[in-house]
Amino acid sequence: MQKRSGGIVEWLIPLAFVGTAAWLIWHLPAFMLDWIPYTSESMRAQVEAIYIRADVTPNMNGIFGGHIDIIDIIALIATPILVFFGARSVRPAGMEYEGASKIDHIALFMGRVTMMMIATMTIVMLYEVFMRYIMEQPTEWANEMTLWFASFVFLISGFYAMQQRCHIRIFLIYDIMPRWVQRVFDSVSCLLIVTFAFFLVYGSYKQVFLNKLYKWELYGSAFNPPIPATLQPMVLIMITLVAAQALLNLIADWNKTPEIHTDEPDQDEIEMLKRAVGQD
Repeated sequence: MQKRSGGIVEWLIPLAFVGTAAWLIWHLPAFMLDWIPYTSESMRAQVEAIYIRADVTPNMNGIFGGHIDIIDIIALIATPILVFFGARSVRPAGMEYEGASKIDHIALFMGRVTMMMIATMTIVMLYEVFMRYIMEQPTEWANEMTLWFASFVFLISGFYAMQQRCHIRIFLIYDIMPRWVQRVFDSVSCLLIVTFAFFLVYGSYKQVFLNKLYKWELYGSAFNPPIPATLQPMVLIMITLVAAQALLNLIADWNKTPEIHTDEPDQDEIEMLKRAVGQD
């Protein structure tokens, strides 16, 4: 039976999410300056100077005299709404893992978001090639923008890969064991992931959030985007989501019947591949 598609909405919502999330990340200093007290006035003045230079809408008045304007508030409200409706509208494709729960649809939605980000990266790179080699007017921002987007794609893809069970696994011993032993293996694997995530977050959150994010550390190039200030916190956020997804996978697969993994695709997998490329 052919799977039902979410239609064009399944792609428009992730694209809109990329737009609102990008706006929030770029204007994050406005929220920090208005909502987070700075103990050092020199640090606050430094972050404020960075934000004023990078503000996309400098002529808009801030709400209640602060730095946050109406577009920032709209983006802040729209982003979780887009996640909610995006997770509801997304449908697993023919090649994706079957049996996704409602909460798994968040990971599926983030998978669609990475696709939109890859498309955006491609457009940026094509624009840079055109400007550099045709117009002979290379940009100062395309290389860093592509690097920034690629880093987010890499991190978010780990969350999506965990939900899809498509991370690297070695089944040589796993497949020959009875199901109760396989459950032990799955539990130990999940425990190791959660433990690693816990100690990574516990050991580095002060360095990441208080030094990189709080100070809004920049990349240091001509474009000078806040790559260190945004990517390092994103690492901790995504490893936490990966650990949570690993726990959800353990619960969902607990009563799963044993399966034998081979290097060759079975007939069902071949049929899924055919449906994915539009063949009957």
